[in-house]
Amino acid sequence: MADNRLFDKHCAKIIGVARHRISTDGDGVTTLVAFHGCPLRCWYCLNPQSLGDGSRFKEYSPQSLYDEVRIDELYFLATNGGVTFGGGEPCLHPDFIREFHGLCDPTWQINLETSLNVPTAHIEELLSVVNTLIIDIKEMNSDIYRSYTGQSNDLVLDNLHLIAESGRQNDCIIRIPLIPNYNTDVDREISRKALEDLGFTRFDLFTYQIRKH
Repeated sequence: MADNRLFDKHCAKIIGVARHRISTDGDGVTTLVAFHGCPLRCWYCLNPQSLGDGSRFKEYSPQSLYDEVRIDELYFLATNGGVTFGGGEPCLHPDFIREFHGLCDPTWQINLETSLNVPTAHIEELLSVVNTLIIDIKEMNSDIYRSYTGQSNDLVLDNLHLIAESGRQNDCIIRIPLIPNYNTDVDREISRKALEDLGFTRFDLFTYQIRKH
């Protein structure tokens, strides 16, 4: 039998597929699909396997991923659940996600866990197929952000304005971490106020737990 991945230009490396997650990555029962690849180099990266050589990870097409995750469709339908794309950075793969969405029952929830540090065109392409965006904002202060991630947050700010102008603030959960040695509670409150000024209201404030090896 022919491998459909050979004919699909939207194949992507996936570092993991985690089933039966309950109310952690969106509503109901969800399956978390984590992409390889990320534009950031955060000092306290939670998924370092998403960086560097991806040769050891399985490559999926949208069809082959759908064939694997649809086993839990009854759970998705019964609990208003679905698939959450994370990583790494899922918004590096807008065509893959749009094609996958086209295969799904329209009642499946499609969620993204994203840093938003991607071209604005990618977010424009995804807004029409995504139910919830779980945004790990890191920091709104550009100097702190660059110090922690190694990148500018200009794209992040552009994408936040795009989401706000699209009226999708209530579909976003903004994660604002307290990052040891990088920001303070005062910095975090300044970030939250800036986001509230854009109309965002759903926040997840937490502290990175740094594991010492």
